[in-house]
Amino acid sequence: MVEEEYGKFTDVMARFIAYSAKHLPDDVADRLAQMRAEEDSPMAKAFYDAMDQNLRLADELGRPCCQDTGVLQFYVRAGTRFPLLDGLSDCLVQAVKLATAAAPLRHNVVEVFDEKNTGNNVGTRIPWIEWEPVPGSDSAEICLYMAGGGCSLPGAAKVLPPIGGYENAVEFVFDRIATLGVNACPPLLVGVGFGGSADVAAKLSKLALLRPVGSRNPNPRAAQLEEMLETGLNGLGIGPGGVTGKRSVMGVNIEQAGRHTATLAVGLSTACWSHRRSRIRFGPDLRYEILSFRGAVL
Repeated sequence: MVEEEYGKFTDVMARFIAYSAKHLPDDVADRLAQMRAEEDSPMAKAFYDAMDQNLRLADELGRPCCQDTGVLQFYVRAGTRFPLLDGLSDCLVQAVKLATAAAPLRHNVVEVFDEKNTGNNVGTRIPWIEWEPVPGSDSAEICLYMAGGGCSLPGAAKVLPPIGGYENAVEFVFDRIATLGVNACPPLLVGVGFGGSADVAAKLSKLALLRPVGSRNPNPRAAQLEEMLETGLNGLGIGPGGVTGKRSVMGVNIEQAGRHTATLAVGLSTACWSHRRSRIRFGPDLRYEILSFRGAVL
């Protein structure tokens, strides 16, 4: 019976991965439509129209909406009483293999140092799995993120002396987006993390990308900085596809952790216009709810 449940969970996750490769989450699709409506540049409008046609064809033909289906990452909020907790990691690995063949997903995973493509999107510590235990819960919520090559390119983290204030962090963000943002397939969702060390800031910047587009940090000062960064980055005029336009970013999300008195670390992660980030929640009986797509059927 347990093996049957593991098999059922793996099958659902494989189909969910394949579906996620072919569709944008609702919040991203809605924001792109809004940005297209606000644009007045003919070239920018043409790019948005091409994106829309691409998404429609992906749905009609059952193909990934971007050929770069990324390196798969899972962020799991797992209840300590979820019945499949012991085998969850193995199930996710197997689901990636099945989805790679069925979707299909492009073979993106290359083993470092060996420089060999694994051919199934599984490798050393990949898919990457982050865990957050939920005491007393018997459900599991899984966020899938497809980390593409272009959108990962601007990613960086840096430890700054606090004496420079947040202005230095803002300069760091602008430098990365102005230099490499056009290579990441804009308009971008920008994730910024603040903490006391580079690894914490980097992780928080990726977690920021998992928040809905248009959401705001609950800290009023952080929310204000999100708005200011968004306004400033849009002022760069990169536009969709880098052809110039009113907007360069879909938004800016900030996450933070307490820092050391002597350090202020900032991390940056970006998501491209084809931001495939999706969520699914399983109950203890393995009934599931898809949280990212309206009317999705696996």
